[in-house]
Amino acid sequence: MTVELQYMNGFGNEFETEALVGALPIGQFSPQKVNYGLYAEQFNVTAFTAPRSDNRRNWFYRIRPSVVQGDYEAIDNGLIRTAPITEAITPPNMFRWDPVDLPSEKTDFVDGLVTMAANGSASSQTGVGVHIYAINSSMKDRYFYNADGEMLFVPELGEILLNTECGKLAIKPGEIAVIPRGIKFSVELITAEARGYICENYGHPYVLAERGPVGANGFANDRDFQYPVASYEDIEGDFELIAKFNGNMFRCDIGHSPLDVVAWTGNSAPYKYDLARFNVINTVSFDHPDPSIFTVLTSPSGTPGVANLDFAIFPPRWMVAENTFRPPYYHRNMMSEFMGLIEGVYDAKEKGFVPGGSSLHNCMSPHGPEADVFEKASNAELTPQRYENTLAFMFESRYIFAPTKYALEGKERQANYTDCWRTIKKNFKG
Repeated sequence: MTVELQYMNGFGNEFETEALVGALPIGQFSPQKVNYGLYAEQFNVTAFTAPRSDNRRNWFYRIRPSVVQGDYEAIDNGLIRTAPITEAITPPNMFRWDPVDLPSEKTDFVDGLVTMAANGSASSQTGVGVHIYAINSSMKDRYFYNADGEMLFVPELGEILLNTECGKLAIKPGEIAVIPRGIKFSVELITAEARGYICENYGHPYVLAERGPVGANGFANDRDFQYPVASYEDIEGDFELIAKFNGNMFRCDIGHSPLDVVAWTGNSAPYKYDLARFNVINTVSFDHPDPSIFTVLTSPSGTPGVANLDFAIFPPRWMVAENTFRPPYYHRNMMSEFMGLIEGVYDAKEKGFVPGGSSLHNCMSPHGPEADVFEKASNAELTPQRYENTLAFMFESRYIFAPTKYALEGKERQANYTDCWRTIKKNFKG
């Protein structure tokens, strides 16, 4: 299935879009009567009184206001977990996992979510949750929203269509999408099956990383972020609305599609980004700059320069560093790193870390190249080298990730992960 969509461009812009001419009020937000018999509804993901530079809100003009729905009832959380995770003790081990299997039975997005780790506290609006989705069915007659955090989609396999209150976004491996906290949506398959990663951000909404001394250009550019145009569903029937709220899952009946927004204006809408448009900055002399130079999006914390969450990528690029060990160096640091692989091979881990897999190196846990990579890189001829077949990413946070019981005990965990370093030999010649 081919999906051709239109988008609006510009990160965090104040957009306006209407699916019917004249549906959007001009000069005010809440007229006594809205054209076409629509209802005005404000949607906020920040406090009313947040500074203008941080304030994010939309005005929706919809067929029915969101209050037209039934009462919620609790449902089973399945394998979805929310911080703080207390079902298992978090050891300081280094972890790595194989990909989650694609389902054999009919499984949609809600049923296909598995939580791998989380940190902070959703109720305190700090930290993040990391999930894997593995699905073979579109959501049918059901919709979903997440009151605990915004959701960053990182596809690894297959293409999906995100049908949201603001319109439609199509994403495939090599692209990402972010759905703000509270936005209702459904996930439709474009391909027969799909798998990918989700970072559920409980904290400050994502912003673009500052460029600092780099100047006015480089990294992720505002113009390359794409937002949906208004597109509404005017359908009635027996539908189900699923909510993730304060760490638990709930459902209610709803007699119509909640994706009934005919027009909207604001700056808190879903968006997508093609990772191939990230302008990589790297050394042209010696040694590595900090990997933070690969940051696409960041969720700030209360401490300047120390992120609630950085989303960094390691894409195709040139490496030309002179007299330098080129893979990531061995290190320990106070930040915690959850990594995934979208395509190809990651230069520090050539074996065992495969597309759809993941790894976790928590605060002060040592990590770096496997033994074979160290030997090869230490003796390689340092000519200009193109890193071509690769696209890895990292969710880096100031808070320690607590793996779920599933992640600790499931068959995907590679129990022999640390063996990749055991053959590192003593080279000391003192």
